[in-house]
Amino acid sequence: MKEELETLFESERASEETNCEKFTGGHGNHKENSPFLNSSEAGKGGDYYDRNLALFEEELDIRPKVSSLLGKLVNYTNLTQGVKEHEEAESTDGSKKKVSKSPSMGTLMGVYLPCMQNIFGVILFLRLTWMVGMAGVLQSFLIVLLCCCCTMLTTISMSAIATNGVVPAGGSYFMISRSLGPEFGGAVGLCFYLGTTFAGAMYILGAIEILLTYIVPQAAIFHPSGAHDASSAMLNNMRVYGTVFLILMAVVVFVGVKYVNKFASLFLACVVISILSIYAGAIKSIFDPPEFPICMLGNRTLSRDQFDVCAKTIVKDNITVASKLWELFCHSTNLTTENCDEYFLMNNVSEIAGIPGAASGILKDNLWSNYLEKGEILEKAHHPSVDVAGQKNNLHLYVLSDIATSFMVLVGIFFPSVTGIMAGSNRSGDLKDAQKSIPVGTILAIVTTSLVYFSCVLLFGACIEGVVLRDKYGDAVNKNLVVGTLSWPSPWVIVIGSFFSTCGAGLQSLTGAPRLLQAIAKDNIIPFLWVFGHGKANGEPTWALLLTALIAELGILIASLDMVAPILSMFFLMCYLFVNLACAVQTLLRTPNWRPRFKYYHWALSFLGMSICLALMFISSWYYALVAMLIAGMIYKYIEYQGAEKEWGDGIRGLSLSAARYALLRLEEGPPHTKNWRPQLLVLLKLDEDLHVKYPRLLTFASQLKAGKGLTIIGSVIQGNFLETYGEAQAAEQTIKNMMDIEKVKGFCQVVVANKVREGIAHLIQSCGLGGMKHNTVVLGWPYGWRQSEDPRSWKTFIGTVRCTTAAHLALLVPKNVSFYPSNHERYNEGNIDVWWIVHDGGMLMLLPFLLKQHKVWRKCKMRIFTVAQMDDNSIQMKKDLATFLYQLRIEAEVEVVEMHNSDISAYTYERTLMMEQRSQMLRQMRLTKTEREREAQLVKDRHSIARLESLYSDEEDEGDPVPENIQMTWTKEKCDAEKRNRGSAVGSFRDLISIKPNQSNVRRMHTAVKLNEVIVNRSHDARLVLLNMPGPPKNTDGDENYMEFLEVLTEGLERVLLVRGGGREVITIYS
Repeated sequence: MKEELETLFESERASEETNCEKFTGGHGNHKENSPFLNSSEAGKGGDYYDRNLALFEEELDIRPKVSSLLGKLVNYTNLTQGVKEHEEAESTDGSKKKVSKSPSMGTLMGVYLPCMQNIFGVILFLRLTWMVGMAGVLQSFLIVLLCCCCTMLTTISMSAIATNGVVPAGGSYFMISRSLGPEFGGAVGLCFYLGTTFAGAMYILGAIEILLTYIVPQAAIFHPSGAHDASSAMLNNMRVYGTVFLILMAVVVFVGVKYVNKFASLFLACVVISILSIYAGAIKSIFDPPEFPICMLGNRTLSRDQFDVCAKTIVKDNITVASKLWELFCHSTNLTTENCDEYFLMNNVSEIAGIPGAASGILKDNLWSNYLEKGEILEKAHHPSVDVAGQKNNLHLYVLSDIATSFMVLVGIFFPSVTGIMAGSNRSGDLKDAQKSIPVGTILAIVTTSLVYFSCVLLFGACIEGVVLRDKYGDAVNKNLVVGTLSWPSPWVIVIGSFFSTCGAGLQSLTGAPRLLQAIAKDNIIPFLWVFGHGKANGEPTWALLLTALIAELGILIASLDMVAPILSMFFLMCYLFVNLACAVQTLLRTPNWRPRFKYYHWALSFLGMSICLALMFISSWYYALVAMLIAGMIYKYIEYQGAEKEWGDGIRGLSLSAARYALLRLEEGPPHTKNWRPQLLVLLKLDEDLHVKYPRLLTFASQLKAGKGLTIIGSVIQGNFLETYGEAQAAEQTIKNMMDIEKVKGFCQVVVANKVREGIAHLIQSCGLGGMKHNTVVLGWPYGWRQSEDPRSWKTFIGTVRCTTAAHLALLVPKNVSFYPSNHERYNEGNIDVWWIVHDGGMLMLLPFLLKQHKVWRKCKMRIFTVAQMDDNSIQMKKDLATFLYQLRIEAEVEVVEMHNSDISAYTYERTLMMEQRSQMLRQMRLTKTEREREAQLVKDRHSIARLESLYSDEEDEGDPVPENIQMTWTKEKCDAEKRNRGSAVGSFRDLISIKPNQSNVRRMHTAVKLNEVIVNRSHDARLVLLNMPGPPKNTDGDENYMEFLEVLTEGLERVLLVRGGGREVITIYS
């Protein structure tokens, strides 16, 4: 191995010598090129540097002056990328760059009002009264409280993140991705995008519902053919008109976003006026409630749009005749009762006030919930009635519940009315002081909207009759919007105001969502979205708008506002959950860069917000929650699989470091129990002159043995000086990592630069790993061709490494003939793995084949265990005991005991030992004469160098140092006589080789090796792999070369051999 390592590092040594010549040439006038200084800048002369900074002048290009750094920071613009991309953008677009206007928006216009506009929406006008009617005032308070707490806690977390440094334009996506990394950022960014897109669909559906139900009902295209087709006809109308509206809005957004932004304040004014009209109406209802009578049949609420007079009969020209109501229930204009509905006959018709007013005391009736199943009739509790069954075909005359309601359903429907808290952070690029405006504006907006919601719940419960509240579409009040009945001066204020505000909100969603998708696409973390990063010349996201419109169309095809609302609730809740998680992770990790200006946050608040988000997701719709999580999980895994090469200093990396540190400290508490012991490998690789891996099958073997479990460190040594060969070490490390990827080795790589290979290997064995995650097994390649080489360094390095591992109490694996080992793509469908258990070495021989059989290459191989019995051993009892031992170890294997008879040492063994010793002696003589010649040459060359003379004897590795091929010697008479004597003694020593007698100890060892080899080859010549105890090296280093010969003899004739040496501890146990 020593010779191969010598050839491996010749190129490095040559390059070092060349470098030395460069540095020493020029007789001291050479100016050293600093690795840290750009040569072009160095040539500019002394004027380039500030005189006061002369000490730092060589590093000013990588460590700039404070003044130039601050100058760059002042020019910061709110680009969506990081600093590096910003600098690139500046350098590429420097010529075209226009003078941008400085951000000038304050808290009110930039954060507070946009948040208000986004939070108030369609749910307030179309569903809040219905929610109060179904859930009652108390449970409605609870729903509003839960949702508002969720958004308030999220806002606190968001404020902390938003004030932790300069906020790039892009809002929540950038906050999460830069806090939690590209995987979470991409997953949550897409969830937020889908939420915003579905919000656009919900607002469009709300606008269509207001248009077709309350403004122009006659515009409906589909009409119910029968009494029970009303809902399906309405849904079809919603689909058609919704699609038309969506196309129109998409065109508006495509043509000019500036118009959407200009009209935003108008839409907000509509919302504010509508809310004020509700308060005005509530105040007016105290002393002058509006006239909206409700017609009741018994305690059932009648749909008022199908008749005019709330009575069974009317007096016409002093004659009592049947009213329209009678005709509807009795199917006759006569006052005959034979075809009448029984419930109609038995119960009286009465009128009650739809808006009794705040002073009426109706609040106590509306405190409690009144949930209904789908198709149930709206009834007024405690109202006089006779409970009899009516005719089913008359159900359409009553006001019915169109969906089944519960607390959970209402949470899902209401939650979208508190979303929109990100509006301020999305505009961070336009704010004068984003770090101040975002927290203040957003929190004020949430407080304001929460107060409005709480007061509206109270006012609706105090002013409006319960059956009217539960009437979703205002059928009982002549198809009026229920909120409109309470408003002052006219219901049309709310109807028109809510229509325009929902249209405006829809436009805002269709404007914001494509930009978010474009930002995600430009980050290039989700490769298949790259096309959506492009747009018009002015940067408008055309393709992203098209995709947004298509996804929104899916929401419109659902057509029901109550079905779409929970979907977007899921996506928003998922987004808010991760905002809270980002804040909590950063706070708990105490990342050095985590220094928010907003101080009123705490990790417990973030966790509470996260818990509420998760609870609300499963409360409102557990199956939608699972689908949303599945989508987010798939995006996360996809980004992870694609390998998002983004380093944003995210918190998840910090979390991984903290978890790793905690685990390492836990592992440090004590050595692993025998049950947990598995080989943690340090694979020592050899590189060739071009820094390529010489034996890649060592990596293949490591991957098959580990199967992705535990620790694998791939180590290599480059000979030379660290300062001069650092680049080569980096290149070698990259080469090894590429080979690890090819061979599917999961682990770490470490390349060490050392003056001597043996020292480098010793350093690796001592220092690889960290704490409890250290290697316990070394995998070492066999030094092929050591016999043919005159240079002893290869086998000396090998034996030195064996001694190092023994001293460090590490196990050692030496795969011999490793190039014949199977690749990961091969499969052995039959064959044996043979274990030759000669001495007990901690159980490594049992454990290794078991671990190898876990891999698909070796899975179908059978395991055979051979052990050696001497003449005085009871081989039958040994076989029984071994079978019992393996049974207790839970290892399936065939057992065989091989008897080794005491035989005389054969002539072949004696001859083999003699040849070995003669060869060793001959090589020693050759090296001795060669060394003497070199010493003589060196003395002539540098007779005054005492230090060099001493170093000739200092280290055996120097024996192989290259020497000049042409030695110029100056001969004197004395030197000539000395040379003749040396040659004479050399010839004499070669004659002595013939009469040498082999050492008896060596003969015994050779006898053991030959006999064992005969037995092993006889039994295991066709085995797929042979595992064998590796004998230890001799204590006396003079016998090292003989030791190598013994190992060669022991493994002769075997195709694939794994020599195993234990680390001095038990690695397998019979106990559970």
